[in-house]
Parts: sequence; structure tokens; C-alpha cells
Amino acid sequence: MKGTVKPRRGPFYTYIVRCRDGTYYTGYTNDLERRVGEHNGKVRGARYTRGKGPVRVVWYKEYKFLKKAMQKEIEIKRLRRNQKEELIYGKRR
Repeated sequence: MKGTVKPRRGPFYTYIVRCRDGTYYTGYTNDLERRVGEHNGKVRGARYTRGKGPVRVVWYKEYKFLKKAMQKEIEIKRLRRNQKEELIYGKRR
């Protein structure tokens, strides 16, 4: 069918890393280990995490489709810090 886009199949991951300065960065990838290595300066990380490493993964979720991972990233980026911490650590802290 013309104009139909096939959804990209995963696995894909939405993740949150905690930077050395205590801030959080959220992203998505198809290779979590590689991406965290990039954030830690092995190749290239996000501009935000440069100079804030090392980072460590504090939360991630696997998705079958890229679109779902991207949607979750947007949802998390809209959260306040305390809401992100509830997601990461649960409501009991």
C-alpha cells in the first residue's frame, strides 16, 4: 500500500540516567549499553550529559515499537523532578 509506513520493531528502550551532578537525563535507544557508553564519553553522548559523567542508568523500560519508546520519552521529559523520582524509586522513599 502506497504511503504506508511500517513501524520499526525493537527492542527499543526508554531510559533515565542520573548524572554526576544529580540531574536526570531521559532518552530512547535501540542499544542501551552502547548509548550509556556514549553518554559516558566513549563516542558521543547527548549535549546535556557532556561533562556531567559518569552517568548511570536508574530506570529503563523495553518497548517493541520505536513510536512507543519515543512517546514515553516525551511523557517523562514533561514530568517534574519529584515525579521522575517516583517513577524511578516508587512512591515510598
